[in-house]
Amino acid sequence: MSGTLRLHIAGGGKVLIYVKPNHNPATFTILNFPVKNVEAAVAELTAKGVRFKIYDEPNFKTNENGIFLGGGPKIAWFKDPAGNFLSIIEEGEA
Repeated sequence: MSGTLRLHIAGGGKVLIYVKPNHNPATFTILNFPVKNVEAAVAELTAKGVRFKIYDEPNFKTNENGIFLGGGPKIAWFKDPAGNFLSIIEEGEA
């Protein structure tokens, strides 16, 4: 199908993503990708050019690599080419 993206998930799952004219990016996380090791995934993706969001708010901080370690699941956020927020989150925490 023209104008769509097919995302193949480990284990055989598939996601079909449609293009939308006049798209406005979401201001919240729209998709979490579970990984076994957030630190390793961030390092690998950063080496491939992905830029992770650094937060430095009074009650919400990430480390210098963009990984949140503040009492919840290990998670790191980045934007897709359309400007939507995506994340990688450590398995067992999602």
